[in-house]
Amino acid sequence: MRYVRLGGSGLEVSRVVLGCMSFGDPQRGTHPWSLGLDDARAFFRQAIEAGITTFDTANVYSAGTSEEITGQLLREFAKRDEVVIATKVHGRMGPGPNGGGLSRGAILTQVDASLRRLGTDYIDLYQIHRYDPAVPIEETMEALHDLVRAGKVRYLGASSMWTWQFVQAQYVADLNGWTRFVSMQNQYNLLMREEEREMLPFCLDQGIGVLPWSPLARGRLTRDWGTTTRRSETDAFGSRLYRQAEEADRRIVEAVGAVAAERGVSRAQVALAWLLHQPAVTAPIVGATKPEHIADAVAAVDLELDAEELRRLEEHYVPHAPEGF
Repeated sequence: MRYVRLGGSGLEVSRVVLGCMSFGDPQRGTHPWSLGLDDARAFFRQAIEAGITTFDTANVYSAGTSEEITGQLLREFAKRDEVVIATKVHGRMGPGPNGGGLSRGAILTQVDASLRRLGTDYIDLYQIHRYDPAVPIEETMEALHDLVRAGKVRYLGASSMWTWQFVQAQYVADLNGWTRFVSMQNQYNLLMREEEREMLPFCLDQGIGVLPWSPLARGRLTRDWGTTTRRSETDAFGSRLYRQAEEADRRIVEAVGAVAAERGVSRAQVALAWLLHQPAVTAPIVGATKPEHIADAVAAVDLELDAEELRRLEEHYVPHAPEGF
């Protein structure tokens, strides 16, 4: 495993992040394909042994049970100061004005709930899961800054939004002397490259780390076109993604398969290696429901693609409307 700084911050993260949306009570929330505590244990052990130090979850994943499993298993396999725990706030966790969104009340309520579920005194990277247009950005940024000052949170991050919204948040923080976001977690993979137009150049210019979600396009880049899995058949959110340019997407998937076959590696390794070649990318967030998912992600760190392979993987892309906000 390799380790890098998250953007221009001092926070060191592993070059691969384990996405913990895969772990949670399948009877709670909207992820019936998630793995419970006993099934998740082997994945955390495998990740720690492989050198992965960074783990990403969110309060809404499996109605909070992902945070519970993440916290418990990290306590079993690692010392607290040897891992980076990232979680998120925004989604609806309960009724009332503080049950969701990015108001001051919601943020202060939800961070304490996340800390309890994770079983930790602090969160390394606290991320707003989405932009909240109903709340003044000044209110959100000041509340987040107060969490840093209180020691409950060490770094701040953001997730999928328009670039102008992200710029606005950073400007407000700078103007008031509040804590800036050090990272952007956004949808970026071979089938969805729209972030290359504005968001990624902005992050490069500003020294902001990029943590792509869905780096394998919900698994579409890892299997023959048209095949399905239990997750793809029950993933309500994922079923709305990657439907815009199916002919172009199919040709990209075929190119991934061809490069993988020539290299004698898995398709997942090729798709992740492509991401790791992109200068703005710090570390992709990789989910796992099979042991080979972690093994492939770790192997991708050392897979060097040449210029011709990169061209073949990129040449069939066509513009898409941004999605997943």
